[in-house]
Amino acid sequence: MTPATSHPADASLPEILSVTRLSPLLEPRLRAAFTVHDRVHESDAAAFAAVAPRIRGIAASGDSKVSAELIAQLPALEVISVMGVGYDGIAVEAAKARGITVTHTPDVLNDDVADLALALMLAAARQIPAADRHVRSGAWAEKGALPLARKMSGARVGIVGMGRIGQAIASRAAAFHMAIAYTARSAKPALPYRYLPSPAALAAESDFLVVITPGGAGTRHLIDAEVLAALGRSSPERGILVNVARGSVVDEAALITALEQGVIAGAGLDVFEDEPRVPERLRALPQVVLAPHIGSATTATRQAMADLAYGNLAAHFAGQPLLTPVPECR
Repeated sequence: MTPATSHPADASLPEILSVTRLSPLLEPRLRAAFTVHDRVHESDAAAFAAVAPRIRGIAASGDSKVSAELIAQLPALEVISVMGVGYDGIAVEAAKARGITVTHTPDVLNDDVADLALALMLAAARQIPAADRHVRSGAWAEKGALPLARKMSGARVGIVGMGRIGQAIASRAAAFHMAIAYTARSAKPALPYRYLPSPAALAAESDFLVVITPGGAGTRHLIDAEVLAALGRSSPERGILVNVARGSVVDEAALITALEQGVIAGAGLDVFEDEPRVPERLRALPQVVLAPHIGSATTATRQAMADLAYGNLAAHFAGQPLLTPVPECR
């Protein structure tokens, strides 16, 4: 088996390794400008060994894993371009130690992720999927109305993480006249929202707890049984959890237990610990709204992300300043 490349040996084209299934919005541009070796490190050890000394760039997605071990096998590697805002799967410190720059695609997806967070809040509060099933199954005519749902306008929302997307969620929540509070690594005095020092303290004063903090070892299981218990005690109706961050940020086993035992009222989830495998116990819960990691999944936003991911690679190989290096590489 030979590596999947867009061109035969063409010394004029930089060679890059794709570590993900490339978006059709990005792939044609990459194949026109580079010799692309498509996931040969996973499919063909001999082919990978042959091309590894010539790989100068990596094309990745926000879910990709680029380990220190993989970086060590690529002596000519210069740049890693992530099509996504999250990059917790990239061994950034190992890359920096070699002088390799990591880039990502921030800002262009803020609106879509924030929109989905509000959609999940509404869907979980008003039980939209259950209402849809009630109509489609004929149960409305046979059994009558559904139990009453809960109001979202005017409720309290706690946001875990107050970066660009967190602020976009807050601005949308303000339009629903919600009381907004947040927790983050540090307070942001310029913002008009109340700061609380921990997720548990925030959950205790929230009707909706929205998670939008970066993933990685530092935030693994940040939302644990203690936080969920605090969210459950926050009001007589009990709180609702929404996660549009990373699946690793929430202790999924603790969440399932909290939902099964009625500790919290419901959840809206776009991300999971072991995607795309979602536990059957979670899928069986009717008060949970599930989405298949679609936070940025609109044509306009994915095109903007593809343009930026390509632009970072093109800028690097043209000797120009990178458009959006990750903070650690600025």
